[in-house]
Amino acid sequence: MLSQTLIFGHRGYPKKFPENSLAGFRYAIQQQIDGLEFDVHLTKDQVPVVMHDEKIDRTSNGHGQISQLTLAELQQYHLSNGEKIPTLNEFLHVVAENPVQLNLELKTDQIHYPEIEQIVLKMVTQAPLVKPVIFSSFNLPTLKICQQLAPHEQYCWLTKHHVADPQKFIQQEHLAGLHLHHYQADIACQRIWTIDNSFVARRLLKNHVAGIITNDFEKIRQLRQTITAAS
Repeated sequence: MLSQTLIFGHRGYPKKFPENSLAGFRYAIQQQIDGLEFDVHLTKDQVPVVMHDEKIDRTSNGHGQISQLTLAELQQYHLSNGEKIPTLNEFLHVVAENPVQLNLELKTDQIHYPEIEQIVLKMVTQAPLVKPVIFSSFNLPTLKICQQLAPHEQYCWLTKHHVADPQKFIQQEHLAGLHLHHYQADIACQRIWTIDNSFVARRLLKNHVAGIITNDFEKIRQLRQTITAAS
């Protein structure tokens, strides 16, 4: 059924709130969003924080690289709505005990933070979450480390590129699926990012993809409802 395609808020709800802000995550949960996609880095003192870029310049009033700043230094700055840059622990408190599917992206494609896999997996598995978390990364070695630490979790590889023989690749790498920039046929589990165009979203819904990751989840969810009602 078309309803099986889950709609994920990309970095929360950046259409209405600063990306990766607790306000955006809270609103999405209040609106009973299917899933939330978000990004995790490590501070200089190895605290997981939720932000997309390696630097804080674009989405906060501060400057510098997350890996070169302690949490105390990082929290001197704020997002455009006045919030401090959220920690993973703060995020987990917001989403705890809510039936939302989480997609945690480990941002290790530019910087491989020492022990990020151990630190994040431990924090997530100790949180009172309703659904198992999907862990994703552009960095396949990161997912390999995670698999060794927690082999029963769900891991998905992110890529912008076409994947040759995708089902064989998924099986060989012991993945739960792929997170792709463009749709590929004959993949049992694929989630597509970042889809804000209704025409593209309609095609993906009709192809029964596992998930659509979008900046405007309310629009894409309404489209899903319309297609489902008409089918």
